[in-house]
Amino acid sequence: MSTRRTVLSVMALAALAQGAALAADKPAKPAMEKCYGVSLAGQNDCAAGPGTSCAGTSKVDYQGNAWKKVPAGTCVAIKTPKGNGSLTPLKA
Repeated sequence: MSTRRTVLSVMALAALAQGAALAADKPAKPAMEKCYGVSLAGQNDCAAGPGTSCAGTSKVDYQGNAWKKVPAGTCVAIKTPKGNGSLTPLKA
């Protein structure tokens, strides 16, 4: 009985160690930020202004009050035909 219990304990510890190793291999999700004026019509993540509900409701490309989540630190470098992305809503 003692040998069987020892074997089961060793197997359980090995499974836990393997699970911890796999969890450590997962890359962390990058930080994201709201970027206004960069989404195409109907492809915004949220906040598309009066008369709209939320995601997917922007009416025109690069709508200044509609945002899209982008990796943190990249928003203002995104170039569109209407200018760069903004961390704050843009006037229409």
